[in-house]
Amino acid sequence: MMPALLFPQIDPIIFAVGPFAVRWYALAYISGLFGGLWYMRWLVKHPPALVTPQQIDDFMLWALGGVVLGGRLGYVLFYKAGYYAQHPLEVLKTWEGGMSFHGGLLGVTLGILLYARFAKIDKWGLADNVACATPIGLGLGRLANFINGELWGRVAPDVPWAMVFPGAGDIPRHPSQLYQASLEGLALFVILFVSWRNENIRRHPGILTGIFWIGYGVFRSFGELFREPDAFLGFLVGGATMGQLLSLPMIAFGVFCIWRARRAPAV
Repeated sequence: MMPALLFPQIDPIIFAVGPFAVRWYALAYISGLFGGLWYMRWLVKHPPALVTPQQIDDFMLWALGGVVLGGRLGYVLFYKAGYYAQHPLEVLKTWEGGMSFHGGLLGVTLGILLYARFAKIDKWGLADNVACATPIGLGLGRLANFINGELWGRVAPDVPWAMVFPGAGDIPRHPSQLYQASLEGLALFVILFVSWRNENIRRHPGILTGIFWIGYGVFRSFGELFREPDAFLGFLVGGATMGQLLSLPMIAFGVFCIWRARRAPAV
């Protein structure tokens, strides 16, 4: 067994004043939201300009509601449906943790559809801008997972950069949170930005949305190969994890988005 790296032991609480505490996880959410807002306001100023900066501002409240409600309900339904069916009031205890990205994505998707109809704007144009900005929050969220010492990786005694995480025993593990931050955050952001720079792609609304759904599904599925499955679920069909199973329809939907967009006339 090779020696493991020391986990940095960063305090999850940045600072506290009495009962009020600011946590890295909360900062990641806030930074991802406002970072995404700034980025989308910049994106929509370029052709074909299907959405205005003011409409992006108005949409952010819908997006926040979708992230919080969808993320919580997704976790309840996808991961612990049996437990919450017996303890329904526990659903409200969001401060105890338990959010699902796939649920949050569905919540934001519903928010896009509702707001686009309300504001009478192109839903695919809005979705493309949201897709380009989402990796900012994803990357920051995974870094927060690492700081919290949660969602650690599988046992990796022979990996030089493996770490011993608090609460995960004394066996070195993959820092899978950092893998996922690099793939779902940085790599996906770069892929979408490079794709966005092609005006022909921008003029076929839906392609960038499809790239995001496919990219996240592939990167999440790959990252799950190094991440320890949730203890209360373990491995599922064919040795797959819940994250991998939920990513399969994402990839399929992404392919549909690109197929539909390429068949539609340019805007």
